Amino acid sequence: MRAMVGISCCVKAFGLFGTPNHAASDSYVRVSLGPIGAVPVLLPAAGEALVPDILPRLDGLMLTGSRSNVHPNHYDGPAHAEGTPEDPQRDSTTLPLIRAAIAAGLPVLAICRGFQELNVALGGSLDQRIQDLPGRIDHSTPSDQKLSGVRTGKAHAVRITPDGQLARIWTAAGAPFRAEAVPVNSLHNQGVCRLAPRLVAEAWAPDGTIEAVRVADAPGFVLGVQWHPEYDWEQDARSRAIFTAFGAATAAWAAGQRPEAVRRAAA
Repeated sequence: MRAMVGISCCVKAFGLFGTPNHAASDSYVRVSLGPIGAVPVLLPAAGEALVPDILPRLDGLMLTGSRSNVHPNHYDGPAHAEGTPEDPQRDSTTLPLIRAAIAAGLPVLAICRGFQELNVALGGSLDQRIQDLPGRIDHSTPSDQKLSGVRTGKAHAVRITPDGQLARIWTAAGAPFRAEAVPVNSLHNQGVCRLAPRLVAEAWAPDGTIEAVRVADAPGFVLGVQWHPEYDWEQDARSRAIFTAFGAATAAWAAGQRPEAVRRAAA
C-alpha cells in the first residue's frame, strides 16, 4: 500500500456567504500523487486536539504555502499591519503538529508558509513584510497572479551550502546545480528573522534571507524550503528531486523502516 501524506489546510471563505472551508491547493494533491507517490490526506485546521489522533495514521507531513501569515503572538513579534491575512486555526493546528511529527521521526516537508511555521514551532521568529526592510529585495507575490509565469517563473537565485541535505538530494538524483546560484520561484512576505536553535540554514537569497533549512537533530527526514517546488516539479529536476526524496522517506516509514533513533526511542 502507498504511504499516506498529511497536507495542512487553511481556513478560507468560499461562496456567496463566505462560508469557512478547510482547503489546500490542488498542486499539493497532484505532487503527492506524482513524484511523492503517496495518498494525499487533507488535514483540517481543527486545532491541537487533532494531533494525537491523526499523527499515528500518517507516513509523512507536508506543510503547505498560503497567503496568510503566521500570527506574531507565536513568536512575540509586533502586530501585523492592518489587512494582513491571518489564519489562527491553522496556526493552532500546524505548530503543535510540527513539533509532534519531528519528535516522532515522521518525514516532514515544509514549503513557504510551512517553512515559516517550522521555524516558529521550534522557537524562531519572523520578519514581516520583508520588502519594507532596509537592504532587502521584494520577495512578495505580485497582486495580479494571472500574470504569465508568476508561479513557475524564478524570482531570484539562492546560494546553497554544498554539503547540506539539499545538495545531497540533488546530487543523488543527478539534478545539476551550482551552489552559488540556484534559481527558485520564491514568493513570500514573511521570512526568518531569528533562526530556531535546532534549525540549520542551507540556502540564502541575495539579500541574506534564509530560504532553506534542515533540523540538525531530527531523527527522521525534515526539510524546509521558502520557495514553491510544487509549482514546477514537472519541468524542474531539482524541484522534482525534493519530492522524490520526501516520497522515499514516507514509503520507508509506511514499510516500517524507521530511523535508528526512532527505533531506539520506541524500544
